[in-house]
Amino acid sequence: MTDLLEVQDLKTQFHTGDGLVHAVNGVSFKVKEGETLGIVGESGCGKSVTMMSMLKLIPSPPGKVVSGEVLFKGQDLLKMSDAEIRHVRGSQISMIFQDPMTSFNPVLTIGRQLAEPLEIHKGMSRKEAYKRNAELLQLVGLPSAKDRLKDFPHQFSGGMRQRAMIAMALSCDPHLLIADEPTTALDVTIQAQIVELVKRLRDDFGMTIIWITHDLGVVAGLAEKVAVMYAGFIIETAAIKSLYNNPSHPYTIGLLKSLPRVDDTEHQRLASIPGLPPVMYKMPRACPFVPRCPFYVDRCLHENPVLTLVGDDHYTACWVDVKARKERQ
Repeated sequence: MTDLLEVQDLKTQFHTGDGLVHAVNGVSFKVKEGETLGIVGESGCGKSVTMMSMLKLIPSPPGKVVSGEVLFKGQDLLKMSDAEIRHVRGSQISMIFQDPMTSFNPVLTIGRQLAEPLEIHKGMSRKEAYKRNAELLQLVGLPSAKDRLKDFPHQFSGGMRQRAMIAMALSCDPHLLIADEPTTALDVTIQAQIVELVKRLRDDFGMTIIWITHDLGVVAGLAEKVAVMYAGFIIETAAIKSLYNNPSHPYTIGLLKSLPRVDDTEHQRLASIPGLPPVMYKMPRACPFVPRCPFYVDRCLHENPVLTLVGDDHYTACWVDVKARKERQ
């Protein structure tokens, strides 16, 4: 498989009344065609800002992408004009946003909002777009799809709105689908249905997916590769089995220990990660996780580690070999 998307050294900052916030700090990753990448981390670690930066959706001011390349099919999205990037967003790259309750315009019908991308990007008439959208709503599991196009967003439940948002994202047959915590505001049963729906659509259409979440449990059965973010950095990346079987960064280990396990026969208490995430008004010179890390050595206090190969396509930004409990050479 060839690389569909390659992000290199992406940095995004926000000017605020309290100072300059370093939200994304040199993020680099690749996504191959047909691959599903999970991006995991706690709230505020830079997951959503990374995706919004890629698509030039950061409000400026106060935000600014200060450096980096985002190569999509060999073209740098960051160098595109506003007109050029608008032709990419929605047609070639689609995004499902976090909150299905506020993602739709409340004064327009669902059908009108779903028709707009098809009219703009595919040149369809309104009648053609409505027919296509009825098919899409049926595809994502909404009953009486044709009649529901006349309804307003408030007439849909949260799960139905998220299905409609997925239908909109799929309407122009995108090459890349970015799902930004699409199940966060939904109950557990609907979450499972949405995840299964996305998996089925991915397998049917061969889409490339970036799935953003704070829950490692969600990506376990969905992604082939995972990138873990902390304080605006990618601190570990690996194939899904390698990450779960052999986590190498203390933060990843902490995240996995905080998850309940169905195979836990010893009934161990769930662990928590002590301390608070860093406030990113200053670019950290040391490891940003060191105040919360039980494994740190002296070097961690003075030097921020870079991603280092520790296994087969498994990279970790940590000075310590946690299993051996000694500093890496």
